[in-house]
Amino acid sequence: MPADPDVSVVVTVLNEAASVDELYRRTTAALTGESYELVFVDDGSTDGTFAALTRLHAQDPRVRAVRLKRNFGQHPAMHAGLSRARGGAIVTMDGDLQNGPEDIPRLLAALARVDVASGRRVGRSDPVGRKVPSRVINGLLRRFTGVPISDFGCAFNAYRRDAIVPLLGSIGKQKFTKALVLRSGATVEEVDVAHAPAAGGSRYSPLRLVRLALHVVAGFWPQPVQWIGVSLGLVCTAAALGLGGYGIYFWVERGNFPGPLFAGTGIVFVLGMEGFILALIGEYLGRIQRDVEGMPLYAVAEELG
Repeated sequence: MPADPDVSVVVTVLNEAASVDELYRRTTAALTGESYELVFVDDGSTDGTFAALTRLHAQDPRVRAVRLKRNFGQHPAMHAGLSRARGGAIVTMDGDLQNGPEDIPRLLAALARVDVASGRRVGRSDPVGRKVPSRVINGLLRRFTGVPISDFGCAFNAYRRDAIVPLLGSIGKQKFTKALVLRSGATVEEVDVAHAPAAGGSRYSPLRLVRLALHVVAGFWPQPVQWIGVSLGLVCTAAALGLGGYGIYFWVERGNFPGPLFAGTGIVFVLGMEGFILALIGEYLGRIQRDVEGMPLYAVAEELG
């Protein structure tokens, strides 16, 4: 294996023992003619995933593998792979076979023209409960980054190495590597990629997607608490003035005002907004705690290659 391959494919896997061999076979077939390495990051699998990777490494030295001590999450695991990738072009993908490795040449072709070849999932095989929150998150990221791409959530992308390396200090802490890189000024081209159901089912529940939306707001929107506080103050003030004026009019004209109904509606609305603000503050406090404690993103148990 050359010291510096042209292409590094970084794959995060979690309990993918049943699909690792197929993923390896299809990826190597797609990279025929390229100088490449495959960097697998096992994010705390409890099945035979790392044993399968060990066997592949013994057969093919271009296969490298990192096993984390426990499940740290997809984004820290991706950082573990990106920080070890040596290729001038870096392709990222999940190991659940939702994205077809056959599309890698198309991403690399686009990367010859731009800094980031951004995968855009077509024929997306996800339930409505996932599609709707994903559209909301994509809309937020387009607004906060100023980059008009349609699919920030697709993990199947290609990056120039010099676009990734300066941001390794932030990648992993933020959950959207692509958004971080694009916000830094990198050029981008979207590439349509096939999308299939995850081999083991999706790990993103609606609740997890809501938490991800809060992460987007806290990570990419400058001073959101101030903006939300101002907006809440304006809305509540306007609502109070409107209801107060209507109450006076109704009392003068009819001598009866349905106060409990309007009061209850106002209280519920304010409580809902306060809940969102508290959740956002919780995200910030969690970030501050992680930085103060200096906890590592992940811990490596074993590494091959």
